[in-house]
Amino acid sequence: MSTQHNPSTPRVALVTGAAQGIGRAIALRLAADGLDVAVDDLPINSGLLDALVEEIERMGRKAVALTSDVSKEDEVRAMVASTVSVLGRLDVMIANAGLGAARLVSVMDANVEEWEKNWEVNIRGVLLCYKYAARQMVAQGGRGRIIGASSICGQRGYAGVGGYCVSKAAVRSLTQTTALELREHRITVNAYAPGVIDTAIVGFKEVDKIHGPGYGLKEFFKIPDVRTGQPADVAALVSFLASPESHFITGQTVSVDDGVHFA
Repeated sequence: MSTQHNPSTPRVALVTGAAQGIGRAIALRLAADGLDVAVDDLPINSGLLDALVEEIERMGRKAVALTSDVSKEDEVRAMVASTVSVLGRLDVMIANAGLGAARLVSVMDANVEEWEKNWEVNIRGVLLCYKYAARQMVAQGGRGRIIGASSICGQRGYAGVGGYCVSKAAVRSLTQTTALELREHRITVNAYAPGVIDTAIVGFKEVDKIHGPGYGLKEFFKIPDVRTGQPADVAALVSFLASPESHFITGQTVSVDDGVHFA
């Protein structure tokens, strides 16, 4: 039975990879926008999730901490079900959880198993989040928002991180396909493509090993002299893509990178 959203009740968002960095910033921004928020991450980060829930609740919003591995289908199914059970529905899915490149390596020296481990989270995880969020939103009568995490590495290739680039390009393609399939339900599907953002993933230990601490991704990948962004910069874009006002935008992967990449 479909249940259209009552405008007088809060919308509900689910954010994966929410314990820190971009995911945490997105969860807080959506709470500030008036949404109730389910925050999900791996069990090892449960303490960070509990602290985030407390912060969201101090903002006057409802929140719940969930611990799931997004690469496991049963856990993603349960994650969505738990969100609906506790918070009542699901209006916004943020498939943010992802892994960075394990190390810098040429395609000629690629370890396929290593690359596939990355893809389990960055591709399979996003697919499963899209799948079960879409099913729930269709059951509710549609008009939801599904948003995935791509990267500038999904907009173009960078030497040494081919496996990661492939995974983020796959998110871009999956986003387009899902947007077409869900258009009739008025569910929009978009992705964000951050550039260099000040999070733990930017530390990139392999770059430090080669060039010494502090060399940085911008120098290694020959990215132009642009600013390093903050998680809040990505969260601001997600805030709009999650809003009712974004209803005419779907299938897009939007760069948040200070002009590194032009579509």
